[in-house]
Amino acid sequence: MADEGEDDSQKTEDPTPKRLRESREKGEVAKSQELGHWFMILAFASIAGVFGPWLAESISQSLVVVVERPHLIDLSEDGSRQIVIDILVNLGLALLPVVLVVLVAALGGSVLQTGLLFSVESLKPKLSKISLIEGFKRQFSSRSLMEFAKGILKISLVAGVVVMAIWPKRDRLNELAQMEMKVLLEVLQETALIVLIAVLAMMTVIAAIDFTFQRYQHIKKLRMTRQEVKDEFKQTEGDPMVKARLRQIRQERARGRMMAAVPTADVVITNPTHYAIALKYEMEAMTAPKVVAKGIDHLALRIREVAEENDIPLVENRPLARALHDSVDLDQEVPPEHYKAVAQVIGYVMRLKGKGRR
Repeated sequence: MADEGEDDSQKTEDPTPKRLRESREKGEVAKSQELGHWFMILAFASIAGVFGPWLAESISQSLVVVVERPHLIDLSEDGSRQIVIDILVNLGLALLPVVLVVLVAALGGSVLQTGLLFSVESLKPKLSKISLIEGFKRQFSSRSLMEFAKGILKISLVAGVVVMAIWPKRDRLNELAQMEMKVLLEVLQETALIVLIAVLAMMTVIAAIDFTFQRYQHIKKLRMTRQEVKDEFKQTEGDPMVKARLRQIRQERARGRMMAAVPTADVVITNPTHYAIALKYEMEAMTAPKVVAKGIDHLALRIREVAEENDIPLVENRPLARALHDSVDLDQEVPPEHYKAVAQVIGYVMRLKGKGRR
């Protein structure tokens, strides 16, 4: 128990998006049953207010024969069967819109809380689901006891609201037995609407509190320790040391490819010691010279060494070397603003090689 308390005390970090996403994939989301009940009561209240008179009329027509004219009922087997079928069909047709609206409200309440959620994780067979010990623990856990107490409190509050709503009409309700069917249903519809509105008002408060509490409990359950956050970061983003090593390897490979291209260059423009830019120009295939290698300091020294080993001319031009290094990437052609300066260098190199003027 001490270890569990210590672990819970160490879970100080809010769940990451990855943890929330994994929880959702398992079907574990913050969901309030009271909010679903609120939507259903809202549906009942709407039906009572909008379709109440129509429902009362429909039910009245279905039961009028039984209540007001029982002497006209055919008590034979076929007649009794037909009366029961007619009553059930009429009541079913009258109550069908009610059932559909309540069903849509129940589904809507769930979708609004969790969105469209399909998870087969909860359907997978687990030994804990059939274990008597685990079942006993779930039934008598602190959460179950709290839910039981919450249910008792909710029933007490709702019952109190219902009594308060009906109490002013207690005298009229005592006269229900003497009323005609149509009047009786109208009184019941009016009373039901008052009760539903009162219950809806109470359930609004209960649902808001429960939804906030369920969301808090869900986030609390998914909280993470600092180490878990670091481990997840390493898994998703990669270990910083590994990433640095991979970046170094990529840079070394790119540098190797770049150095291999230096012998193919026509000229290397220098600073003279801090910058080195290797240019290649094929008059028939290129519209402008292309940068095949560039570097500063140690890398610039290595480029000059490779150029000298392969008899590549070195031309000192400090402004041009800096400008090309800062504005032109590898394997890109020289931009137009540097054409004039580069053309002078290329022309000079061509004259050295005896290739003639451009």
